[in-house]
Amino acid sequence: MQLVIIAGGSGSRLWPLSRTNYPKQFINLMSHNSMLQDTMLRVPNDLSHSPYIICGESTRFLVAEELQKINTVSPNIILEPLSKNTAPAIALAAFDAIKKGDDPVLVVLASDHVVKDKKAFHKALYSAKKVAENNKLVTFGVVPTHPETGYGYIKKGKPLSIGYNVSEFVEKPSKEVANDYLSSGNYLWNSGMFVFKASVYLDELKKLSPKIFSICEQAIKKSSQDLDFIRVEKEIFEKCPEDSIDFAVMEKTTDSVVIALDAGWSDVGSWSSLYELSNKDESSNVVFGDVITHETSNTYIRGADRLIATLGVKDLVIVDTKDALMVSHKDSAQDVKKIVNELKSKDRSEYSLHREVVRPWGKYDSIDSGERYQVKRITVNPGAKLSVQMHHHRAEHWIVVSGTAKVSIGDKEIMLCENQSTYIPIGEIHALENPGKIPLELIEVQSGSYLGEDDIVRLQDRYGRA
Repeated sequence: MQLVIIAGGSGSRLWPLSRTNYPKQFINLMSHNSMLQDTMLRVPNDLSHSPYIICGESTRFLVAEELQKINTVSPNIILEPLSKNTAPAIALAAFDAIKKGDDPVLVVLASDHVVKDKKAFHKALYSAKKVAENNKLVTFGVVPTHPETGYGYIKKGKPLSIGYNVSEFVEKPSKEVANDYLSSGNYLWNSGMFVFKASVYLDELKKLSPKIFSICEQAIKKSSQDLDFIRVEKEIFEKCPEDSIDFAVMEKTTDSVVIALDAGWSDVGSWSSLYELSNKDESSNVVFGDVITHETSNTYIRGADRLIATLGVKDLVIVDTKDALMVSHKDSAQDVKKIVNELKSKDRSEYSLHREVVRPWGKYDSIDSGERYQVKRITVNPGAKLSVQMHHHRAEHWIVVSGTAKVSIGDKEIMLCENQSTYIPIGEIHALENPGKIPLELIEVQSGSYLGEDDIVRLQDRYGRA
């Protein structure tokens, strides 16, 4: 079996914690691990070697770093030049596996789901493998526990020795229809997890969605290896139709099988669902961070760097980050996406970025900004180096707080230690590196007529950024 993890989602319904450039799969929501790490750690050992991870360009180093933290290295991180939904993403992995001379049984998982019962999950996986080896396309249908309106459903057809033929896929129902589905016992939640041979999936894709098949085949043929990343040919791939595996293949094929899964599954699609999954205190509150509650009940509260105090409230979701506070009734938590869409339409940075931004070399936090100035706290990982760059519109002052900085300015190279500083004039070519064994922390003060991130002219970069 070959693991394929789809990690390109934006997780917009968990804003403001999840954002386009730092979505929920990289966040510790249910444990000390990120959701991507938990996805990796819950699979059987024979599935954990060199998984395919499908993600976008902007999150590729987050993926690599998350894998490294759990001692996993994979040369199979496929970079989609742009998101085209799950059918093309899975096709890229299938084509690449066959290109390498193999035809594995692919186990396709989302990077941001919760599965609490690992033993039951493993049993279902190995049952699915047996069915997939007989050239069937297997999906998992979660045994419903309540009339959920946020999931699609799968209707069970004829019983088989393992699982059922798929009778039909149905879209998210109304409350009344969901009640009927639950009472009938004939419907399962659509989990979005699949098991099939790479060749069988591609054969069905070629028959049912030939344009996706053709373009993905060409894009992989023209792909290139860059470190652990497989770079897909952009000019070819951007012509690919955008479609889910359900619409492109599973709803049309006559070879689909659904296996019932009862393993504590959730797609953690909203703050209210995260509340239901989490441990609660004696007042049925879920609390993270520095929080004081008084006469507060049935409320989800997640803090960051400051105290949150609640008094006389109930049934709320309160999520505080460094640059945004979201307060919602639990019944409205599914509508957070409306806020995200408004932020996007107004081109506000809170749509895609946190105040603290992760980079392949470390991170920076925009502490303060005003007319013609900006202050950042920069952390550079041991051995890491920022790009050789220059700016047309701003000068920079760097003050080292801790660690050692190796700085090049023009043709000059200097070493700075704690409490030492330097100045980079407008237009001067410069670079920053941490040659030490501990993180380098420094304060950067920018001044000038324009301070946007797009005023970075990269001349050389070890991370392959433009």
